[in-house]
Amino acid sequence: MKFKQLSMTMAALCVTAGASAATPKLGIVYDAGGKFDKSFNQSAFEGAERFKKETGIKYIEVQASSDTQAEQVMRGLARKKLDLIAAVGFSQTQAVQKVAQEFPNVRFVLIDSVAKGNNVNSILFKEEEGSYLVGVAAAMASKTKKIGFVGGMDIPLIRAFACGYNQGAKSVNPKIESLQNMVGTTAAAWNDPAKGGELARAQFDRGVDVVFAVAGGSGMGTLQMAKEKGKLGIGVDSNQNYLHPGNMLTSMVKRVDLAIYDSFTQMKNGTWKAGVTHRGLKEGGVDWALDKDNRMVVTPAIEKKVLETKANIINGKIKVVDYRVAGSCPV
Repeated sequence: MKFKQLSMTMAALCVTAGASAATPKLGIVYDAGGKFDKSFNQSAFEGAERFKKETGIKYIEVQASSDTQAEQVMRGLARKKLDLIAAVGFSQTQAVQKVAQEFPNVRFVLIDSVAKGNNVNSILFKEEEGSYLVGVAAAMASKTKKIGFVGGMDIPLIRAFACGYNQGAKSVNPKIESLQNMVGTTAAAWNDPAKGGELARAQFDRGVDVVFAVAGGSGMGTLQMAKEKGKLGIGVDSNQNYLHPGNMLTSMVKRVDLAIYDSFTQMKNGTWKAGVTHRGLKEGGVDWALDKDNRMVVTPAIEKKVLETKANIINGKIKVVDYRVAGSCPV
């Protein structure tokens, strides 16, 4: 009799666990850029929306305007006993580290940085690989043999983009000139399109005719200036080709959307794991974008070269240096 009762109890527990796994309580915290930045955060939002559309499972979303606020809102979500909280952006590293320790039963996904904990999955991208591809395209498209880069906040992550971009460009033309500027050194650097535009204008005045904008909301100003000056812009994170068709050479796509979608799906399926995950070209984490909006400016020669380069990075024939690991850029 006792054995029968125990079996019934275990069966009930299994049903409860299954129901919980199938309908997890999920949350996402955007960084200062906001979910409609047409770039990094928006990609995360689109991944969450795709999951919601396919499963019918809703999620709670919050924006953190500062590092301090990130910790507060994250703790607030954890108190709601969510199963998984996705933190979008390296600036939330300390918040995740702290709150994850306080709430060991809540799982966390951190994009673009590493936080320790048995309940944290840190997802890193090989931005240097995707940037290498658009660098190849930039060097081939440039008529002046001068290319530009406008970064947002001056941090190792953004320098990794710039370094990969320069490596790709110089693989095509070792003598190509590359100008580089950063919008700022604080989180405000992600939301200053006027400054992004000014930096691009200064580069164009010095002969640059292709610019890679890796600056969140500030990058909108950079790409707008490229359109106004009749130059070519390169978008980042999301496919931004649609912003200025004909003036967008390509976009370095960083699949934050897939990272969020996969994390939510794993939580639903009961396959989520803690640890550090790396996503590069081989894993489909980064890529370049070719579609109807930039088809007219990407020549067959550029497409062929970029695709060959992509294959050679994946098969290991081309080794792209990660600035964050090397501590410097080789070119």
